[in-house]
Amino acid sequence: MSSSDPDLSRILPRVLIVSRRTVRKNKFVDFVGEYHLDLVVGYGAVPVIVPRVAGIHAMLDSFDPIHGVLLCEGEDIDPSLYDSGADHDEDGLTPEQLEAVRRLHPSDAAVDHEKDSIELLLARRCLERGIPFLGICRGSQVLNVACGGSLYQDVEQELPSHDADTAVCHMDYDNYDGHRHPVRVLPGTPLHDWFAESLGGDEMMVNSYHHQGVRRLAERFVPMAFAPDGLVEGFYDPDAYSPAEGRFIVGLQFHPERMRKDGSDEFDYPGCAKAYREFVRAVLAYQAKLATAPVRGRWAATMPKLSHAMEKQRKVLVRSFSLAKNMYFGGGDTQKPAAEAERRDLDAGAEFLETAALSSQQEKRLKQMGATVRNASGYLNSTLKVSEDREAAARALMAKMSAAQLSSLAAFYRAMGAICADLLDAKLQPTSPTLHE
Repeated sequence: MSSSDPDLSRILPRVLIVSRRTVRKNKFVDFVGEYHLDLVVGYGAVPVIVPRVAGIHAMLDSFDPIHGVLLCEGEDIDPSLYDSGADHDEDGLTPEQLEAVRRLHPSDAAVDHEKDSIELLLARRCLERGIPFLGICRGSQVLNVACGGSLYQDVEQELPSHDADTAVCHMDYDNYDGHRHPVRVLPGTPLHDWFAESLGGDEMMVNSYHHQGVRRLAERFVPMAFAPDGLVEGFYDPDAYSPAEGRFIVGLQFHPERMRKDGSDEFDYPGCAKAYREFVRAVLAYQAKLATAPVRGRWAATMPKLSHAMEKQRKVLVRSFSLAKNMYFGGGDTQKPAAEAERRDLDAGAEFLETAALSSQQEKRLKQMGATVRNASGYLNSTLKVSEDREAAARALMAKMSAAQLSSLAAFYRAMGAICADLLDAKLQPTSPTLHE
């Protein structure tokens, strides 16, 4: 590596955080709480603030590669994006109740459609591609909705406590930073591990700044903590949690970054910082994994650029193999004599194959791959052609699905495609020495 090239090992991983909009001096201002930024930086990552503005979706790939996503506070999620009561044989809140909620929580009950759209897109992208994700408060609700879960539009009205022992105040405007309520932390969960040294039994005190919460937890998640009224205060995906291996999908309803002792920056519990420490640990591991992964699209690690001469030779070889493939599969006119330029291109590919030193195992694998492609092509042409009637039936069925259901279905098949691609890459990696240059 020349002195002018960047030392890629020193480039810090990037964590995307979507800003929240507020009004200051009669103008909109986007912001992110500094506690989040301090913790992300303190553990070795770089926070990248994504503004919640129209059109940012088309620019998200410019942040490539993304090594982690942290979603935090914001306004209520649009209830049309999730089931707001039908799964409990209820109609949700009445118009009068909704108006009362808006009066009581004016800064939260508004809906920010741009923020919803950006954050749901990011959450689903993390879920599809295994990018570490930490959701705090609203961020945990976005994560649950992205996976097909639902929310209470107002916890106080939809999850009332009829027993003094289970009554919980989830929002106290008179004691905003100092308010705490108990939660029961479930053993064997990451949350229990983070706070193990501070737990009295399985209980601890957390802050609370929300009037909405998880109604139905998405199937892929496992709860980590409950409030006395039964509200889920934390959850995670056990199949996507191993920080050392770059896997982390966690949602926390409370704010560990703001659980500080009165008049001090000291945390209530050491575990508060551990949530961010383990998240960034996963981000660092994910970055390392990307650096050694096979290139596949914009989200793969950047590979060294070829010289001009090597790039020119690569293009000649690609064209040579493309011509050969077309002739083999009948894509071109095999009766027409090849032009002089095409013959030269074909010769270049032939010379490459003749000079490449293939081991017997690699040669056998190459033949097996060719046979597999030919057999699969014939099988697809003969037996797997989907009829127009079946396609019409599928379209009719999906036309009855909601936008959220269609989005979840599309996300599922994208996830399956990513898994197939990863497994295919792993299976095609040679186990013996690679081709000599």
